[in-house]
Amino acid sequence: MNRAMYAAASGMAAQQTQLEIVADNLANAEVAGFKGAAATFADVRAGEIGLGTTTLGRHALFAQGKLVKSSGPFDVAIDGPGFFVVERDGHRAYTRNGEFAREPDGSLRNSAGWRLDGVRIPGDALAVRVERDGRVAIDTAHDRDRTIARLRLATFPAPEAMRPAGATLFVPTDASGRARLVEPGAHGAPSIAFGMLERSNVSIVESVMQILSAQRAYEANAKGVQAADEMLRIANNLHRG
Repeated sequence: MNRAMYAAASGMAAQQTQLEIVADNLANAEVAGFKGAAATFADVRAGEIGLGTTTLGRHALFAQGKLVKSSGPFDVAIDGPGFFVVERDGHRAYTRNGEFAREPDGSLRNSAGWRLDGVRIPGDALAVRVERDGRVAIDTAHDRDRTIARLRLATFPAPEAMRPAGATLFVPTDASGRARLVEPGAHGAPSIAFGMLERSNVSIVESVMQILSAQRAYEANAKGVQAADEMLRIANNLHRG
């Protein structure tokens, strides 16, 4: 009975983890560049005997989100794999959220203060644009289409093993491998979409279905715990009798 109770209780814990992850996905469904996460579960076995379920961890799902036009004058999106390289206080991170704003020093930063690496807009720039190959060009009163920078994107051998460092920030791990910088726009490489943002890849409909499924599984496991507890109580009464 104890084994049955443990198996059912571990199932409840696994479904609770699943519900928390789906809830987090839904909470960030409208955040540009957000990547939904999923949990990995495994059976706990002793030979041929099943003992329950354990959670091996969670990982981000890097499926492409839909690219949509935006109103931000410096918004950019990545069409394909890869990450923008951002820095703050000497730390480097990687993101798919291209919602940047121009700061007084000419840098482009997101709402959390992370600076887009390698780009600084001159004070005399009247217009700024980014080409699909990452070329950053400006118009001034005396010059047109002057190249001031070139965006490069970072790719990883196993991005799903990166560690989340915020809603849309990631940092590499030993398992993800080191960053490799690539030039966008080349054949087979990701490209830059200027004036657009990548929506999160969270599907509201799928998430709701996942919640309903997890709730049903949680309730079934809860009944399993109750049944095992009742059987244990009856066995104890018989033993005393």
